[in-house]
Amino acid sequence: MPDALIYGAGAIGSFMGYLLSEGTPDGGMVDDVGLLGRERHIKKIKESGLEVVLPDGAKSIRFRHCFSSLDEFSSSSFRPELVVVCIKTYSLPALCRELAASGLLDGRLSNAVFVLLMNGMGNRDAFAPLSLPAPRLLEGITAMGVKFAGEGRVELKGKGRTAIEARLDEGMQKHLQQRLAEKGFKVDFPADYAVQQWNKLFVNAVINPITALTGEENGAILSPLLQGTARQIVREAVAVAIREGISADEAGILELVNSVAGKTAANTSSMLQDVLKGRMTEIDSINGYVVRLAGRHGLVAPVNEAMVALVKSMGQRKAQ
Repeated sequence: MPDALIYGAGAIGSFMGYLLSEGTPDGGMVDDVGLLGRERHIKKIKESGLEVVLPDGAKSIRFRHCFSSLDEFSSSSFRPELVVVCIKTYSLPALCRELAASGLLDGRLSNAVFVLLMNGMGNRDAFAPLSLPAPRLLEGITAMGVKFAGEGRVELKGKGRTAIEARLDEGMQKHLQQRLAEKGFKVDFPADYAVQQWNKLFVNAVINPITALTGEENGAILSPLLQGTARQIVREAVAVAIREGISADEAGILELVNSVAGKTAANTSSMLQDVLKGRMTEIDSINGYVVRLAGRHGLVAPVNEAMVALVKSMGQRKAQ
């Protein structure tokens, strides 16, 4: 079984660490999964374990390998064969520079497979400067809703599917499926991964900016007052997807968006959480991605462009 490092142990990353860890019913240490995240969060996990709040109660998981920096990881004996990257999209360039400078890609991580389990699109391009061979760099998406509920504590708010490109080694696929299945979750490796990725982008392009701007939970998207805006965001994004070779239908995609909004009506989107905490958002890799591709194909995406400008202007006002 391959050892795994979660690079970016925030809400989703910490939960993935729990899902990938070998069950320790006796309260023993997890040895096969390491967490790398913010110092205060990691400090709390080192002291008292990671608390994972599930619908049927809370679990505490102790990890032997916890790091708050790449330097800490470098000085450890942990040698992961799988690195699951769960950071924010805008942090990818800094991560690439840090990895390149560390020398780890020529050493301990020389054979490691990287899975970019992140929001947005264009993440593979951001990782390109590291020149990893194709079999060692894959993308993934997850629809799980996980809330960061405090240092050392994450809370599952919504159970969703996780999908990773089918190019992952068969042995690792079986390993990931087994680990998630042990805890009642699923991971798929669909042949049409690109379609799945675009479907997630369509949903995020509507729900994330609108909730960030209104300050409302996901169910706000279903308001008749906002359905026209949602429809136009979808229309522009679908036009771009079709130019990219993705088969997509505007009515079907809007139905998908509304279905997700209904099922997660009480959830707070990740972008709204970022706005409320005064953090940078991932708008550039979601609606901004649609705008950039539209330009390449000679299309216009004015409503997506407006979403980018409005969300960014909120961040600037909070920073003043």
